[in-house]
Amino acid sequence: MTDQPSNASNESSPDPATIAARAGLAPPFTTRSSSPPIYMTTAFDLESLEQLDSVVGGREKGYIYTRDGNPNHEAFATDVAQLEHAESGVVTASGMGALTAILMATVKTGDHVLAARVLYGRTGQLLAHLAASFGIHVTYFDVEDVDSLKSLITPQTRLCIVESISNPLLEVADLPAIAAILDQIPLLVDNTFATPCLLRPIDHGASLVWHSVSKYLNGHGDVMAGIVVGPEGLIRKIRAMSSLYGVNANPFESWLAARGLRTLPLRMQRVSETALEVARFLEGHPHVAKVYYPGLSSHPNFERTQRLLPHGQGGMLAFEITGGRPAVDVLFRRLAEVIPFSPTLADARTTMSYPAGTSHKFMSSAARAEYGIGDGLVRLSIGLEAPDDLNRELGAALTSHV
Repeated sequence: MTDQPSNASNESSPDPATIAARAGLAPPFTTRSSSPPIYMTTAFDLESLEQLDSVVGGREKGYIYTRDGNPNHEAFATDVAQLEHAESGVVTASGMGALTAILMATVKTGDHVLAARVLYGRTGQLLAHLAASFGIHVTYFDVEDVDSLKSLITPQTRLCIVESISNPLLEVADLPAIAAILDQIPLLVDNTFATPCLLRPIDHGASLVWHSVSKYLNGHGDVMAGIVVGPEGLIRKIRAMSSLYGVNANPFESWLAARGLRTLPLRMQRVSETALEVARFLEGHPHVAKVYYPGLSSHPNFERTQRLLPHGQGGMLAFEITGGRPAVDVLFRRLAEVIPFSPTLADARTTMSYPAGTSHKFMSSAARAEYGIGDGLVRLSIGLEAPDDLNRELGAALTSHV
């Protein structure tokens, strides 16, 4: 007769369902992880109501709910804030999520926003939506005519938005001059193209600096996130709006972004050097009508660029080819296997995009033409490849596209 297992010795052992439900937590240990851990948790356990009050009141360092804060969020935001010479920061689900939180924290119905006339297309689209639906007044100005800014400021002006290097025409904004005219009005700078390795807007008078983390800060084409850094008081309001509107970042995305950030200075040096070589090559190509790159002496902002970005001008450039959209399509098809058409930027590999059909497709064709975004404009995001290889591939495709 087979002995039956006795339950007597297991009376104090939890049921398998209880063990499984509570699984996965490592016992406490004292050694520190060499790589930052990922805090993939929705919430954080609290020992008591007293601890809840202590954490909420800021007397004890801790977290409660990941929408409101997470160690991975804070680690990345702290790193970027240090790089940008800012006091604090908040990470969001995307660059547009960051802009949404910023606007919700700084403007209300009846307020006035100044914005550079050439901005990332979705930035303009969001401002147009706020103007039409919420009564926010928006005035656009030419960053090349800074003096005109004085006459546009009203008692209701609450914010001014510019890009340090504009998308897609690579204009370099005179941040010190703009900040001086604005005086106490906050200046928000999209520093995605330059990164703090090449330009720190806060050092030139900006109040807030905003990035699409999906681009250079991460640098590997596998993260969707945004960030804004600035003074602690204003960032606290923006963080509250990020939580309220649910545009907070994912812990894993923040961890990936922080990993990418470790190589940012090396990558920015490399892409800046390569972009200048490629821009010079394209400028001399017979089938290229015009090249936009602030490191070229032919660029209208060249002197300003040397003053504000002396250590490199980044990896973004644009060029025009004759033949409009059909010619661009042929070029993209010829280069598809080596320099793909990808509607983003700042990957480790070089990619191309078509502003008229992607980043600025929401603008009317007339508005695009007015801003200089033609049907033959190609935006090139330089990666980490050897410049000679890129020049060879681009040259062969351009020569045979006609």
